[in-house]
Amino acid sequence: MHTILLTTLNARYAHTALGLRYLYANLHELQPIAKIVEFTMNEQIQSIAESLLSHSPRIIGIGVYIWNAAQTSELIQTLKKVSPDTIIILGGPEAGYLPHRVDLSKADYIISGEGEVAFYELCKSILSNDAPQEHFIKAPLPDLKSINLPYNAYEDEDVEHRYIYVEASRGCPFECEFCLSSIDEKVRNFPLDQLLEEFEILWQRGARSFKFIDRTFNLNMTFANRILDFFLSKEPPYFAHFEVIPDHFPDVLKEKIARFPAGSLQLEIGIQTLDPLIAKGINRPLKLDKIMDNIRFLENETRAHMHLDLIVGLPGESIEGFGRNLDTLVSLTHSEIQIGILKNLSGTTLSRHDKAHGMVYSDIPPYDILQNNLLSFAQIQKMKRFARFWDIFYNSGSFNKSIPLVWSDGKVFDGFYTFSEWIFDQTLSTWKISLERQIALLHTYLCLRHDKAIVEAALSDDLSQRPEKTIPFFLRQSTQEKKNKEAASVTPKRQSKRA
Repeated sequence: MHTILLTTLNARYAHTALGLRYLYANLHELQPIAKIVEFTMNEQIQSIAESLLSHSPRIIGIGVYIWNAAQTSELIQTLKKVSPDTIIILGGPEAGYLPHRVDLSKADYIISGEGEVAFYELCKSILSNDAPQEHFIKAPLPDLKSINLPYNAYEDEDVEHRYIYVEASRGCPFECEFCLSSIDEKVRNFPLDQLLEEFEILWQRGARSFKFIDRTFNLNMTFANRILDFFLSKEPPYFAHFEVIPDHFPDVLKEKIARFPAGSLQLEIGIQTLDPLIAKGINRPLKLDKIMDNIRFLENETRAHMHLDLIVGLPGESIEGFGRNLDTLVSLTHSEIQIGILKNLSGTTLSRHDKAHGMVYSDIPPYDILQNNLLSFAQIQKMKRFARFWDIFYNSGSFNKSIPLVWSDGKVFDGFYTFSEWIFDQTLSTWKISLERQIALLHTYLCLRHDKAIVEAALSDDLSQRPEKTIPFFLRQSTQEKKNKEAASVTPKRQSKRA
């Protein structure tokens, strides 16, 4: 039995909740009576409640995020109906910022902000029968030099099968209006020597996949250099993911990135828009020349996998403007380009544009844009389908040779938009389209526009490393010598396809 349970609903099994592990690591004398119990958002809510209550907890702390807010609301209501005396404490961005757009009212307490100290103190008060009257608790920023690091709370199963999330800093110096990180403008760093010692322990335990959640990893060059040196000193295979500022790549950083072997390094680069006026309108700094130069460098002189982000629906940006952004990025790199739909998160200042730009958002997670004065509801819907099909056919890396046949003369957006509309007409769906169906659809579409021999040669090249049974009979060729080319790797499959 455990008096305190820490839980959340992860998006999938491979994910781990770093926030829960911070809370657990900082429970001090209460840690022996606490336990982390994670679930996924696809599990039955009543089964989750049953599992939690089987521990007979007095306190349940729940991390609430945009992807699990609706399910968490249902979980809270279920728990309170069958075990009303169990104290429920919420934290995380979906609970900590107002207004709440899902019903979290049944919770006993909500902690807003970084909860390592506040959660411990609240639990102590509750267990000593001196619970505070205040329902919404604003946590002071903890001193990152004094809190306990969470990494020994990763279990062996986590190390072997799941992402290991880590961080070297918190906060962001920028004020991008769509992002919650802009609320904490001051960047604070963890003690670097202690952090590297923890990473070494994780490495010795077998961890080979490290995902840094820092918003601006390459802002502090001392930290960036030493952390990159940590990985460069190790024997591959390993996989390290960093979110980086696109305009800040000093020569020393470029030199280190160029030394990483293929498949070992992923850089997430938040472009969002390449239009200086649009960027200025949302308080996003945009040093366009430096961004372009750095993307070219990373594309042509390193083996790093890039994950570039663009957003549909930013205030003042037309569909044509978004299309130009996409065309430009595809001309610069063959890397993954993630197309996101603008979301209006509680706690951000994005709503100040609502009147001037006619911004209308859903009140249901993920609070995505429904329309504005430049994009109708129908156009937003089409762009959501565009984004989904782009992920399937472009970002997946399954069709690197054949997908460029969808567009011509560099008009990537126009060509793929037409393809996206055609695909939806054929499927009336953006989900559960099998690989065999993807291949057949792409084959049919391309053969309407190109010589059949060219199309089938490109598709055969793309599919040559797949098992024969996944290749339609009309494309099967003798490709056995290509099928087992890939060496053992910890690189995620999607990234390895685009290497």
